[in-house]
Amino acid sequence: MKKVVFDVDTGIDDAMAIAYAVNSPELDIIGLTTSYGNVDVNEATRNTLAVIEKLSKKIPVYAGADKPLTRPTREGFAKHVHGEDGLGNVLNFEPAESVQPESAVDFIIEEVKNQPHEITIIAVGPLTNLALAIQKAPEIVGLIGDVVIMGGAVFVPGNTTPYAEANIYTDPEAAEIVLSSGLPLTMVGLDVTMQTLLPRDKVEAWRSSETGTFFADMVGFYHDFYESFSPGIGGCGLHDPLAVGVAMDSSLVKTEYVGIKVATEGEEDGRTVPVRDSNSGPKIQVCTEVNAPRFLEHFLKRVPVAQ
Repeated sequence: MKKVVFDVDTGIDDAMAIAYAVNSPELDIIGLTTSYGNVDVNEATRNTLAVIEKLSKKIPVYAGADKPLTRPTREGFAKHVHGEDGLGNVLNFEPAESVQPESAVDFIIEEVKNQPHEITIIAVGPLTNLALAIQKAPEIVGLIGDVVIMGGAVFVPGNTTPYAEANIYTDPEAAEIVLSSGLPLTMVGLDVTMQTLLPRDKVEAWRSSETGTFFADMVGFYHDFYESFSPGIGGCGLHDPLAVGVAMDSSLVKTEYVGIKVATEGEEDGRTVPVRDSNSGPKIQVCTEVNAPRFLEHFLKRVPVAQ
C-alpha cells in the first residue's frame, strides 16, 4: 500500500479521481491538499471535503495556494467546464468536516520528512503547492518516494491554448520548478489522457445509489461540455483518474524518459517542450501510450461506490 498525499483543485475529474483513489486498497490517502485551478482555493477545499463526505470517508484536507507563484491568477477559472460550483452545479450541502489548520505546503514538507522515501505525491492541479514546498524546504526533493502529475502536452496539442495543457498553463513557473527539480516524476498528460474516455452509459449505471446519483449528475455536466466542443465524442476525458491509475499500476502506460522545459512567456506560454539533449537537465517519465480499455475497466470497478 502506497502512502499518498493527493494534491487537487477539485472539479469534476478531480472528484472522480478522489473516488477512485479512496476506494483503491493499493493506496493509503494520508491527506488531500488543495489549490486554486478549476475553481478558487476555497471552493476547491469545500468541494474536496464534500466529495470525501459523499464517499463516507474520513481524510484530512489541507488548503494551499490561492494564486500562482509569480503572476496574477488567470481570469475565469474553468467554470464553463466544471460548473459554477466546480462540481457540475450539483452541490447542495455544506460539508460537515472542516479544513485542517496546517497549510498544504507545511503538511507536504512534514509528511515527507517524517516518512522519507515513503510518500507518493499525486498532483492533478497546478503545481504551485509542490513548487512552494520545494522552495521552502529544498531537501525534500531527495526524500519524496514518487511523484505522479496530471499535466502537460508533450507530443500533442494543448487544451487551453494550441500549445499548453490547463494545469501547466495555470502556473508555468511552478511547473518549471517541479519538472526541473530532479524529483522521480511521471507526467500523465494529454498525450494519453484524451485516449481515456468515460462513456455516458457507464455513468448512468451508477444511479443505483444516492452517492452514485450525485456522481452521475456531476459527470453529466462534464459530458455535456465535451459534446459541446466535440459533438459525437462519446465520452469525457478521465484526466485526473488516469494519474491515480498510473500511481497504482505503471503497466497501464508506456513511458519515455524526456527532458522537459516549460515555456513561461510568449505565444507558447505553458508549453511542456521536449528536450532530448543529454545536457538538458533531469529527465522525467512522460507517458506516451495507455491501455485505455484495461484502465477504464479498473476505474469502473472502484467508482463511485461509498464503502
